[in-house]
Formats: sequence, C-alpha cells, structure tokens
Amino acid sequence: MTRQLLAFSRKQPQALRGADLNQVIGNIAMPLPRLIGEDIHFTFEPGKGLGSVRIDPGQVEQILMNLAANARDAMPQGGHLHVETSDVILDALYVGSKNAMIPLGRYALIAVSDDGPGIPREHLGHIFEPFFTTKGPGEGTGLGLATVYGIVKQNKGFIWAYSELEHGTVFKVYLPCVTTAQRADEAEASTVEPVSRGSETILLVEDEPAVRRAAGEFLRQQGYNVLDAKEGLDALEVARNYSSPIHLVVTDVVMPNMSGGQLATELANLRPETSLLFVSGYAGKACSTTM
Repeated sequence: MTRQLLAFSRKQPQALRGADLNQVIGNIAMPLPRLIGEDIHFTFEPGKGLGSVRIDPGQVEQILMNLAANARDAMPQGGHLHVETSDVILDALYVGSKNAMIPLGRYALIAVSDDGPGIPREHLGHIFEPFFTTKGPGEGTGLGLATVYGIVKQNKGFIWAYSELEHGTVFKVYLPCVTTAQRADEAEASTVEPVSRGSETILLVEDEPAVRRAAGEFLRQQGYNVLDAKEGLDALEVARNYSSPIHLVVTDVVMPNMSGGQLATELANLRPETSLLFVSGYAGKACSTTM
C-alpha cells in the first residue's frame, strides 16, 4: 500500500533508463497469463517503429499488472485481455478534442483492453481516485488504478479510459518518446555494468500454485537455488530436512494452517541465520517487508 500511495503521489523512487517498450512488455507478458488465470485469453500485439521511452521498467510492470488484475476481477467467468503498443504523433487536433493541456509530439502508446461488463458512466470519472472502488468489502483497496495514474503522471505521460456497458473497457497509456539528443546524452552518461546473478538458496512459501510456479521460475532464471513450500507447515518440514544453509525465506502472509507471521516465529528458532521477506497481495498490488 505504501508503494502504491507513493506512486499515486508521484514520489516513487525510479531507476530511469531508455527502454524498448516492446521488449519490456514482452518480458512481463510471459508470466502474466499464469497470474490472471486460464479462463482469460491473453494476447500481446507489439507495434512497429516504436520510439524509445525513458522509464523505470519496474513501473511498466506495475502499470500492466494493475490493469490486468483490474480486468481479471471484472471477468470472473473468463474473457479476453489484449495488450498492444503503437507509435503515435499527437497533433493540435487531437489535443483540442480532449480539451486538455497535453504537449504535442511523439508518444509510445500502450492500450489494454478487455471484453468485460464495462464501467458505468457515473463511475468512469472517479476510477483514478485513490480508494474509489465498486468492489465489496475486502475485495479491493481502490489503489490499483490510482497507482497506474500516478506512475503515468510521474513519467510525464497521460492516460484515458474508454468503456461501454457490456462491450468492455480499454485503457490507453501515452508515454513521451525521448529525442535523439536525449538518447545521445543518456548513452554518453551511462556505463555498462554486468548484471549480477544470485547463487544463494531461497525458501519460497506460497499457497497459490500458479504464483508459486511463476515466482520460482523467475528466481531460478536469476541463478538462485529455490526450495518450494505450499504453506507454513510444509515450509518448516523443508527447513528441517535441508542440510545446507537457507539464505532467504520469501513467504506469503495469509496462508492456511499457519500465517506468515507464525512461520517467521518458528523459523527464527529453527534457523536464526535466515533472513525473511514477507510478500502480501497479488499481481501489481503486492507489498513487501524485510524482517
């Protein structure tokens, strides 16, 4: 929640760099179907001739994860989720039609559309407000779209939402492209550093199989030795039987039989040398605390 509030207030820390948006989204799109569920058919259509944008790739992930989670919640019986990118030039005619102060120029567009029930017109003007939600108690914080809005504004872009009842919703995110001069300055100032890979052992505790598989696959690709556990009691059994050091435990907070907090207490006695990382939430609505 803290990260989402920082994003909405445009004060979230950034690691900005020139990025190929198609490549960034392509990397995120690989595990995305596992998180939105098999009932939702996901497609990604990368545009041609896309301009480079200067953005933190992690923030692009936040944008897509939040929009995908929002679409998933709107389509509990399944549906279609489509992401596409395109290169656009915004001229005075377009800006005038929006009646908004938008700098003219070249933008990279991310369009995220679904065929869900749509958003009622009376709600459409409030969807980017923090804590505004039409979901029931305990079903959402109302920060997902507010987070997206804050990230887009922090990166000097803008976002529009279009929706018709029973015909779905589309979100269009416009991010300004960097100029040739900006790319040259960035290339001169940057230094190439090798990407470090992990070698430590991580105990991953997650009761949702799809999330556990996706997280485990990602960590293994980074070089880590991953031990899987489906809940707290299983994690304790793995920790007792594993003879080598466990350097880090990544655990969900809310799980059956034993919560993440209870697991932390047990592991602190069993393996006091191990660091703990709690992760709560799902998709783009996750937060973490190191213990």
